[in-house]
Amino acid sequence: MTVKATKARVEAILTRLRALNPEPRCELYYETPYQLLISVVMSAQATDKSVNAAMVELYKAGLNVDSVLAMGEAGFLDKIRRIGLAPTKARNVLKLSAILKQKFNSEIPRSREDLESLPGVGRKTANVILGEIYREPTIAVDTHVFRVGARLGLHREGTPEKAEQKLLAVIDPTWLPMAHHWFILHGRYTCLARAPKCDLCCLVDLCSSKENFVSGTK
Repeated sequence: MTVKATKARVEAILTRLRALNPEPRCELYYETPYQLLISVVMSAQATDKSVNAAMVELYKAGLNVDSVLAMGEAGFLDKIRRIGLAPTKARNVLKLSAILKQKFNSEIPRSREDLESLPGVGRKTANVILGEIYREPTIAVDTHVFRVGARLGLHREGTPEKAEQKLLAVIDPTWLPMAHHWFILHGRYTCLARAPKCDLCCLVDLCSSKENFVSGTK
């Protein structure tokens, strides 16, 4: 399929997803950019639901750089023990909080380079912050975005980084960062990893993988 044809399919896909959910939202609860950064760091190998369960009351109480630093690593770890890889995440959150205070006046940096210099922050996390907070035309390729993009035939890459570049090449920037949310939500609730709900999918006629799932070969 040519790039032009793929772009046309993407337009049709995103138009349908927008019709079903005109204003998609991040499912991580947060009240400040700092809180979102913390939650995205902690969501690695954990569900949004588990992160929200651990953090919502702390966020409502105004958790910020200073309050995290006041807790210390042990104190913060005690608050997030229910989250996977909690010790490593607590360590990273304390380190990045100290850097934010010392180097960025407790503000969340806007450049990718500065974001990725923070402990626990990789390209995917940086893309989430740049898109969600600063509304830049990014797409964060997590497991859902990677899977949905591949099943729809929008990429055939083996890594999230390469898949991101393929997706950015066929998604018009005017759809970003909203497309990020639509693909995540579609993967989370419809295009499931093991048992996709093809019978409920609004994109079934545009999906290059549907016959495999119906016949049970994939």
